[in-house]
Amino acid sequence: MTKIAEMIVGHALEGIQLGPVTRIDLIKYAGASGDFNPIHTIDEEAKKAGLPGIIAHGMWTMGNLAKLFTPYYEEGFIQDFSIRFRGMVFLGDVITLKAELKERVENRMSFEVQAINQEGGPVLKGKVVYQLYKPAVKLT
Repeated sequence: MTKIAEMIVGHALEGIQLGPVTRIDLIKYAGASGDFNPIHTIDEEAKKAGLPGIIAHGMWTMGNLAKLFTPYYEEGFIQDFSIRFRGMVFLGDVITLKAELKERVENRMSFEVQAINQEGGPVLKGKVVYQLYKPAVKLT
């Protein structure tokens, strides 16, 4: 694994592919988050709301994006996290998480992040600002 501090603009973190979204994933997230909106766990309620089926919590998808940065917790931390939801995530969807370094100013790294479904459609796009603990490594 490469150190995040050694990355240069244009490079990407190793992507992460999540397993197919399951009902139990969403039930666990509902319990952890306190978001018990039934469109996330009960088929009939999702259909009553005009949805084709259960949808994942948007924040479940957003929270999973942090997994991209977990291997680098000893080097720094996520200082800012902003996203826009682009599509819904349904049961069985396979989500791929990606991050590309777009800007670097000393110890502050700005990444474009996204989550895409198995059809290549974006379900979430945004930006993560990652702050390194130590002075930046001089890259040539």
